Amino acid sequence: MAHNDQVAPIAEGDFIQSLGKGLAVIRAFSAERKSMTLSEVAAATGISKPSARRIVLTLQALGYMSNTDGAFRLLPKVLDLGYAYISSFELPEIAQPHLDALNEQLGEVCSLGVLDGGDVIYLARSQSQRVMSTTVRIGSRIDPAATAVGRVLLAHLPEAELTSFLDAHTFQAYTEHTVTDPDAMRDRLTLIRDRGWELADQERELGVRTIAAPITDMQGETVAAVNIATNYMRVPMDRLLDEFLTALLDTAARIKSDLADYR
Repeated sequence: MAHNDQVAPIAEGDFIQSLGKGLAVIRAFSAERKSMTLSEVAAATGISKPSARRIVLTLQALGYMSNTDGAFRLLPKVLDLGYAYISSFELPEIAQPHLDALNEQLGEVCSLGVLDGGDVIYLARSQSQRVMSTTVRIGSRIDPAATAVGRVLLAHLPEAELTSFLDAHTFQAYTEHTVTDPDAMRDRLTLIRDRGWELADQERELGVRTIAAPITDMQGETVAAVNIATNYMRVPMDRLLDEFLTALLDTAARIKSDLADYR
């Protein structure tokens, strides 16, 4: 197989052919080629059909690909390959100054989170001087169904992955306000997709409201979500849905713009 002409040359013995072929198969799928047969995969990559077969079966076994009646498709787990890079450096670094500015503007805790498996994991955070009862630190893992940031991320999952999550998830009633019915949750996620933001009012902890919005990449895919957490006594609902929401959406747009410029 020919090496990618954008890859720096290395010694032939250091080049792992099977890895190169596996990545070529993943990259062969696109918006125009969402589903391919084995013969089509081989033709698109220039890989022999026996080699292509071994690769797609390996990707299927690892959860990166599905096979329905001989038609192969990538699964959302492939996004983990991109999240590994975003999580390690790019996105938190880009988002941090914007979170700091939002925190300075509103005086409330601001965070950035992504989905990792069945959890929300926080990658960046700007803490006000006010003490919040909820302890959420960078690296903290939170149930996505009970938080605004988590539901924003769930709302933008591919349908198959969302259905799998809802079917497998154990919905916990953290407070009397927590949404625990899967059908009600699906309706809520549809609303989030339509309006572009979410509010969780004392659903994970009494007294705490969180509001969140998605961050999308250049292709319009949701890669993270930014949120504000506040106390319900300190910030009335009308102010939250006016001043806070406006500032949140502006911040998400700025992070998206900087992410596009960085790439």
